[in-house]
Amino acid sequence: MREILGRRRRLLSKRSDGRPELIGAALTYATEWQWPVLPGVAADPEGRSRCGCPDPECTVPGAHPFDPGLLAATTDGRMVRWWWSKRPTAPIVLATGGKAPCAVSLPALPAARALEALDRSGLRLGPVVASPSRWAILVKPYSMEQLGELLYAKDFVPGSLRFHGEGGYLALPPSETGQGEIRWERAPLPGSASPWVPDVEAVVDAVVEALTRTGVSAPEF
Repeated sequence: MREILGRRRRLLSKRSDGRPELIGAALTYATEWQWPVLPGVAADPEGRSRCGCPDPECTVPGAHPFDPGLLAATTDGRMVRWWWSKRPTAPIVLATGGKAPCAVSLPALPAARALEALDRSGLRLGPVVASPSRWAILVKPYSMEQLGELLYAKDFVPGSLRFHGEGGYLALPPSETGQGEIRWERAPLPGSASPWVPDVEAVVDAVVEALTRTGVSAPEF
């Protein structure tokens, strides 16, 4: 019980200004759940909707790796402490794939309606990460070949679905990005190991069916 409470305290700890402690969450992800993470590039302080990276047209401001690059993602607690001691407000970026979870994401409104349909169908979901514009359902790691075969077998796949697999990334709570706050729509349950996540096949099948059956519009963005 002490271990579970300690993890919850890390994830929910607050700074003096009342905002969540990013370093505590980053350490939980890296050292306890063995999810490789790294600090993301900050949003532009002169305009939160813009990114601090050199790309003026960046589509994920403050929510992607830049320096260090994605290959630097680690589960080493010493490195994580050093990064966030130097950059305490940096977003937490998960390097998806490998032994870490992957994700399937879609626009926020269709995602909310799809999750309601999935709950009614009885599908068990794991954690769901939400930004103001998109929600991401965490799934077990998959290969590009596996994903390709899955999508090829479908008559229709909404173009708004995005797949965060090997070589991809995803901003994790409680990050603040140029798109707004990253939060848990479905928070991981406390436990002694990395949170359970479903297979990608089950999630893609259910999401496509839910969007098709409910007639939910999923715009291409």
